[in-house]
Amino acid sequence: MKTTIDLADDLLIKAKTLAIHRRTTLKAIIESALIREIRPAAELENPDPEKYEIGPFGILRIKRRPGEKTTLEQVKAIQDQIDEADMHRALHPTRP
Repeated sequence: MKTTIDLADDLLIKAKTLAIHRRTTLKAIIESALIREIRPAAELENPDPEKYEIGPFGILRIKRRPGEKTTLEQVKAIQDQIDEADMHRALHPTRP
């Protein structure tokens, strides 16, 4: 389905830049974001419960551990995993 949305210029630029960085399309970025936003928190998949937890807003986050620091590379790897899973679900929806 086609639709028109009005986005702030800076948001559109960031989304297009992200799409280029991830070698995907703007449509895929928007679909992924919408899927994450409208999916109930209970459906959120936790790829590794030992490392991650679902926060109070239904967002996957790294578990805090005393003495350990989270690196940007770890955060990027997590985001890539989530994006790949979201893209797979968007391209291969399951029907109830």
